Amino acid sequence: MGKYEVKHIDNLLNFDLDSLVKQSKEEGFRFLERLVNDFKNGSNTFNHFGEGLFGVFNEGGVLFAIGGLNKDPFSNDQYIGRLRRFYVSKEYRRNGIGSLLIKEIIEEAKRYYRILVLHTDTEQADKFYTSIGFLKKNFIQIQVTL
Repeated sequence: MGKYEVKHIDNLLNFDLDSLVKQSKEEGFRFLERLVNDFKNGSNTFNHFGEGLFGVFNEGGVLFAIGGLNKDPFSNDQYIGRLRRFYVSKEYRRNGIGSLLIKEIIEEAKRYYRILVLHTDTEQADKFYTSIGFLKKNFIQIQVTL
């Protein structure tokens, strides 16, 4: 697998996400574009207590996978976190990169939450998350007990 590094991202705007956003849109996903827009307008910068944004970088320092952790905005339970804006560039998939990133986010989530939830609407993502230990709660919500 090459040399990859998972890093905490303090300021998303310090990175060039144009190609990642373009690729995700070509696949029909708009959530990376929303990630950038939300960061720019300050509505979600992943900087509150129990939150974080993480990226995987290659040897050249290029960001090619990203995922965030928020307190679940759809729950009143302070011990439920939400995995947000998780994306791995197509050319890096099926090489353990997604697992590497999700494990880092889960370790971070364990410090603040008892349950980690997410929403997905693709069969491929559903299989990925359930293979890691997430349990399907309904047609789009998946959770893991930490």
